[in-house]
Amino acid sequence: MSTGDGTDRKVTFRGIDFESLDVRQFLDNVQTLIVDDVLVRSTRRENKVINFRDPVELQELLDLTISPDGAKHDTLVEACKNVIEYSAKTGHPRFFNQLYSGLNAYGLAGSWLADSLNTNGYTFEASPVFVIMELSLLQKICGILGYENGDGVFCPGGSFSNIMAMHLARYKVAPEVKTAGMYGMKKMRFYTSDEAHYSLVKGAMFLGMGLDSVVRVTTDERGKMKPEVLEARIQEDLKMGHLPAMVMATAGTTVLGAYDLLEALADVCDRYGVWLHCDACWGGGALLSNKHRHLMAAVHRTHSLAWNFHKMSGAPLQSAAFLVNEKGLMEECNQFKAEYLFQPDKFYDTSYDIGDKTVQCGRKVDSLKLWLLWKAVGDAGMAAVVDNCFENAQYLAEKMKQTDGFRLVIPEFECANVCFWYIPESLRGQEETPEWWQKISKVGPAIKERMVREGSMMMGFTPLTCKGHVNFFRMILANAKSDRTDMDFVVSEIDRLGKDL
Repeated sequence: MSTGDGTDRKVTFRGIDFESLDVRQFLDNVQTLIVDDVLVRSTRRENKVINFRDPVELQELLDLTISPDGAKHDTLVEACKNVIEYSAKTGHPRFFNQLYSGLNAYGLAGSWLADSLNTNGYTFEASPVFVIMELSLLQKICGILGYENGDGVFCPGGSFSNIMAMHLARYKVAPEVKTAGMYGMKKMRFYTSDEAHYSLVKGAMFLGMGLDSVVRVTTDERGKMKPEVLEARIQEDLKMGHLPAMVMATAGTTVLGAYDLLEALADVCDRYGVWLHCDACWGGGALLSNKHRHLMAAVHRTHSLAWNFHKMSGAPLQSAAFLVNEKGLMEECNQFKAEYLFQPDKFYDTSYDIGDKTVQCGRKVDSLKLWLLWKAVGDAGMAAVVDNCFENAQYLAEKMKQTDGFRLVIPEFECANVCFWYIPESLRGQEETPEWWQKISKVGPAIKERMVREGSMMMGFTPLTCKGHVNFFRMILANAKSDRTDMDFVVSEIDRLGKDL
C-alpha cells in the first residue's frame, strides 16, 4: 500500500506500526492541522463560525468512499481538512447555538492523553490511575454540593444522568423492581416542571414506565416550578393509589435558564418521602462562583444531581457527572458481580472496581480532561469562567433593553440564557394581534438562515408553547473567550440581518 510520501506502508494483522516514520509524520500532520486550523484559526472572530453547505451539496463535497485497499496518507490528511472546513466551529466566540461553546486547552490535552491510553473505566486493574482520579474528583464535587456521604460516576451525557436518577429513585421506593420488574406494581409518578428537559420523558419510556408516569408541573412567569402545585399533584396521585417516586428540579432550564426553588421543593419531598433529583446540567456552574452560588441554595438537600462540566466550564464533550448523596446505593441498585470481571479474590482491594455503579459495562474515561483543566486553572479559574458567562449575559440584556427592535422574553433572567424577539422596522408600532405575533414567529427562522449561510454567528430559536410564546432567539453564553465586543456584535448583526424583513 502506498503512503503519502511515496513509501510503502504494509498493513498486517498486527496493525499499524507507530514507530514507522510515515505513520508518525501522518500523526504530526493531523496534530498540526488541529492546532492551526481548529484551535487557532477557527476561533478568530474574523473567520466564519460555519461554512454552511446544504446536505446534498455536502455529500458531493466529501469523499466518503472506502476502498478495498485503503487510502494514502495525503488523502487522509485532505479528508481531515474537509472535516474541519465544513464543521461548525464550536470554539468560536460567536457560537451561541447550544449549551456549550469554547474549548479549554488543558481539557483537550486530557482528552488526547485519555484517548491515546484507550483504557476502560470499570476496574482498577484496567484503569488504576483513572479510577483513583475519578473517585477523588467526584469527592471534590460532592464537597461542593454538601453531600457528606456522597458518591458519583461520570455518565455519557446529562440525559443519561437524569435517567440514572430515575432508575435509583425507582429502586429506592420499590427495591423489588430489581428482581420482579414493574409487573403488578403501583403506577409510579415522576414530577418535573413543564419547562424541564425532555430526558425525563425519554427515561420513562426507556425504563418501561410509560409517558403517563411523568407529571408536568406548571411554572411561574420566570419558569420556576410552583411548589404548591407540585404538592397538590402528589396529593392527587396518592389518593388515586399511585406511588410518587421522584421530583426532578432544574437548575438552569434549557430555554429560559430558570432555577427552581430547591428549599421549597425539598420541603415538599420530605413530607411525602419522595426522591429529589436536580438537573443542574446547565446551571450547575453557579456552584463554582461565590457571586452566583445563591441560585442553588439548599442543594445539599437533594438526593442526586446531574452536572455537565462541558457546558459552562469549558471541558471537552462529554464531561457529565452524576452525584448521589448515599454512598453504596448505586452499587446496590446496579451491581451484577459479573464473575469474569469483578472477581472477589483479586490481589488488591476490589472496592476500587467501580464498574458496577452504573448499568454500563465499557465506560469511556472522562475524568482526566476535567481534572487536568481544574488542576491547571484552580477553583478561581473555574469561577472566573462562570462569572464571565453571567456578566456577558447581563451586559447583553441591558443593551437590548436600550436598543430599538429588541424585546426580552424575560426582563429579569437568572442564568446565562438571553431570550429575545427581534422586531423588524416594518412591524414596530403596530397593534400586537395574533396575526402580528404570527409574523414575528417567522422573523427568527429567517434571520437564523441568513446568519448561518453567511457564517457570521450561530444561535438558536425556539417557541415556548407552555408559555404561549412564538419563536424567539435563545442565545447561550458559555464561551470563556466571548466578551462585550461580541455582545455588541450580536445586537448590530441581528439588526443588520433582519431590519429589511
